[in-house]
Amino acid sequence: MISISHHGATSGVTGSCHELTVGHAAEKSGILIDCGLFQGQDEGRGASASDLSIDFPIDHIRALVVTHVHIDHVGRIPYLLAAGFDGPIICSEPSAIMLPEILEDALKIGFTRDRQLIDRVLGVIRSRLVPVPYGQWHPVFDEDDCSLSVRLQRAGHILGSAYVECDARAGESEERVVFSGDLGAPHAPLLPAPQSPERADRLVIESTYGDKDHEDRETRRYRLKAVLEHSLEDSGTVLVPAFSIGRTQELLYEIEGLINEFGGELWSNLEIVVDSPLAAEFTRIYRDLKPYWDAEATDLVRQGRHPLSFEQLTVINSHEDHLNAVDYLARSHRPCVVLAGSGMCAGGRVVNYLKAMLGEKRNDVLFVGYQAAGTPGRDILTYGPRGGWVELDGERYDIRARVHQLGGYSAHAGQSDLVAFVSGISVPPREIRIVHGDPGAKLALKRCFQSLTGTDIIIPSE
Repeated sequence: MISISHHGATSGVTGSCHELTVGHAAEKSGILIDCGLFQGQDEGRGASASDLSIDFPIDHIRALVVTHVHIDHVGRIPYLLAAGFDGPIICSEPSAIMLPEILEDALKIGFTRDRQLIDRVLGVIRSRLVPVPYGQWHPVFDEDDCSLSVRLQRAGHILGSAYVECDARAGESEERVVFSGDLGAPHAPLLPAPQSPERADRLVIESTYGDKDHEDRETRRYRLKAVLEHSLEDSGTVLVPAFSIGRTQELLYEIEGLINEFGGELWSNLEIVVDSPLAAEFTRIYRDLKPYWDAEATDLVRQGRHPLSFEQLTVINSHEDHLNAVDYLARSHRPCVVLAGSGMCAGGRVVNYLKAMLGEKRNDVLFVGYQAAGTPGRDILTYGPRGGWVELDGERYDIRARVHQLGGYSAHAGQSDLVAFVSGISVPPREIRIVHGDPGAKLALKRCFQSLTGTDIIIPSE
C-alpha cells in the first residue's frame, strides 16, 4: 500500500507538511515532505504556540525531505526533533546552507533565547542534513518488499527550492509520486524556470495563486519603476515588507537594472536600504551561489555588473541603527526604498517603519508577496486603498500612504504556470491533490484540471 496524508497546508497556504507512506500497519515506513509553521488565520490553525506541536505519529518516519527553506515549510522542524524524529533531513545543496540560518532566526523569535540551547538544536540539524544534487536519485530505504527513493528537481521558487519525485514500491505496486513544494513563475529573475516532471502517477500541487495569473515581467517592471519614481518626486519612502529569501533578492536585482538603465541625477539620489539582518545574510548567500543563477543573471556578472551589491545599496544590521533609520526617514525628505522584515507585517522591523510612515501620503507601501488572512499585511492591502486603518501592536494606525501590490514578484507560479506544469507531464497523473491555497484558489485550480481525462482531482481536508 502506498498512501499520502497531510498534516498542514490543507485549510490555507501555510504549515506545509505531507506524508508518503509505504507498506501496511506496523510494518509501514514513510517520509515527510516539509514541516512548516502555520501563519495568519488558516481556518482554525492560527499562528500560536499551541499549533506547533507534532500531533501525528512519527515512529515510522524514516526521513524529512525539505522542498525549500521558507518558514511555512520548515518552521516546525525543531518541534519534530523534540517529538523524537531522528532521521536524515534531505534537501538541495543550497538549502542545506540556508536551513540552519533560517531556523536560527525562528528559534530566537519563537522558541528560546537560550544561546546554548539554540546551538545544540542547530548542531543536531546540521548533523542530520543530507544535501542531494538536483536530478540525482537518493535511496531512503529498501527493505523486504518495500522501497522508496527521492529525486529533487529545480522548482524556481527561491534559491535551492525543489519539487520532489518519489519512486515508491510496496510489493507488486510501484508509483511515481510528485510533491510540487512551491513552484516559481517562469519569468522570475535570477533562477531558472521549473520544468515539468517526466512522469507523475500522483501529484500533490500547491495552489497559492490557483485563481489568478501574474503580470508579465515587463509590466511589473514598469509598475515598479512608476512606484519608485513617485518616491523620487515626493521625496518619500517606499516601504517593502520583505521576505528574507527570494523576493528581497529579486527586487534588488530589478532595482539595480532600473538604476543602470535610467541612471541620471534623479535615480542617483535614490537610496536602497535592506533593514533585515536575515535578508542581508541570504543576499550574501545568493551572491556566493552564482552557479545556481539563471543565464541572464550570470551574463550580467560577466559584464561586470553586481545586481545584488551595488553602490546605492545600504545594509542595516544593529537594532540601534534600525531605530535611527526609522526616525531619520520619518523626518527627512530623502527618497528611499526600504526592504524590511517581515513579509506579512506580523512582526519584525517593518512594524516600526509602518507605525512611523503609514500616516503620510508621500510614502508608499509595496507588497510583493502573498499576504495571508489574519495578518496586518492583508489588512493594509485590503483597507489601505479605502483610507482605512490597521492594528499594529495593539494600536490603530490610519493608512494614508499609497498601497501597491506587484503580484509578479510573489515567487509563486500563477494559475497558467501551474496548469502548464501539469500539462507538461506526458501522461496526466491519475490523481492530483490540491493543497497550499485559500479555498477559492483551490477550487479555481480544480476547475482547470477537470478536463484531464482519467484524473481524480482531490482537495484534501486533512
